[in-house]
Amino acid sequence: MSLDTYRLLGRSGLRVSPLALGTMTFGTDWGWGSDKDESRKIFDTYVERGGNFIDTASRYTEGTAERFVGEFAAGRRDELVLATKYSMSSRPGDPNAGGNHRKSMTRSVEASLRRMNTDHIDLLYLHAWDFTTPVEELLRGMDDLVRAGKVLYLGISDTPAWQVSRMQAIADLRGWAPLIALQIEYSLVERTVERDLIPMAREMGLGVIPWSPLASGVLSGKYTRADLDAGEGTADPAGTRKNVAAANGSLTTRSLDIAEVVKRVAGDLGVTPSQVALAWTTLNPGVTAPIMGARTLAQLEDNLGALDVRFSEEHLAVLEEASRVELGFPHEFLTRPLLRNVMFGGVKLDLAR
Repeated sequence: MSLDTYRLLGRSGLRVSPLALGTMTFGTDWGWGSDKDESRKIFDTYVERGGNFIDTASRYTEGTAERFVGEFAAGRRDELVLATKYSMSSRPGDPNAGGNHRKSMTRSVEASLRRMNTDHIDLLYLHAWDFTTPVEELLRGMDDLVRAGKVLYLGISDTPAWQVSRMQAIADLRGWAPLIALQIEYSLVERTVERDLIPMAREMGLGVIPWSPLASGVLSGKYTRADLDAGEGTADPAGTRKNVAAANGSLTTRSLDIAEVVKRVAGDLGVTPSQVALAWTTLNPGVTAPIMGARTLAQLEDNLGALDVRFSEEHLAVLEEASRVELGFPHEFLTRPLLRNVMFGGVKLDLAR
């Protein structure tokens, strides 16, 4: 693979690179990101290698990330697929400054357009489910943005599978713009999305865009058991990357055990742990483009090496054993020999055709 070997995003004709460039690290507002010069080097290198899929959000580094993206994209805007998200609060204490509702959506999109100095957003995600907004309100609001030309495509992030499938069905029945992308956490540390979210996305025509494929840096090998002193972290993204890893639930004894296995596989293959972890997420047929969250140009260069990683069956088996999660009911129940025999009565089906 290469960055300029493009993939279709979900059930659409939009072409995107197999690795997306995340920009949550663009800006030093939270204390651990990249300054403007380093951010530009990362952006320019990604685009020069053929990358076209840029991921940002209204709240990343308090708006600095979107401003940097707009400035860096100047002169080549039409070559890029700019994706941003709405939902996060912009003013503490204001009940309508965040959430999924139409007022929050419209205000956030207008602010994103100004920050990125563009007249349209290629892909707009709902950032996280708020459990309060009626789906008809947000779907119609998103469709209105598409009809107005301010947004071209729609996606959704961090939302239960049953709700996403329901929304996709409603959009289809009412002739509203469909969802084409699902952004979710997915890595060797977080595989529970294999139960319902990823299968749902494949069935409903959404390309999966994994965030944190390195589990907040844990799978890069940067943390040890001594770092478990961070506990559960704090709710404030400002501070340190270790705090973010802890608060996100990525820095645990189990994740460090998995990171050790990743390190051993990387040693066997002659690559880095980050490349192993990132390359592994691309193997899932439901995944379109994992998001790289590089803070330095060196980290980006390392991440891009994931495109060249090739696993043996033995190494995949080792990674599978270390990271396996139980699929639970009804998935495991439906594959038991007893039930299969009762269901099919011994009839053999060629499901590959």
